[in-house]
Amino acid sequence: MNWRDYIVSDPAILGGKPALKGTRLSVEFVLDLLAAGWDQTALCDNYPNLTEDRLRAVLAYAAEIFREERFYLLPPT
Repeated sequence: MNWRDYIVSDPAILGGKPALKGTRLSVEFVLDLLAAGWDQTALCDNYPNLTEDRLRAVLAYAAEIFREERFYLLPPT
């Protein structure tokens, strides 16, 4: 899976947030829905432009970002 076939970042679309090509669905939005408990069926039923391949691309993109960057949890305030 090459997520670059499905995800673009264009300043003219969603302020440059990574989004699925041909849609106005940001990667962030799809990940938020998954984190909220939505499953693949609910996502694809509610957003017909979100195919199984596009959903996998979102996950592949997120995985690559975490592999390339270092993230640290902040202590609770």
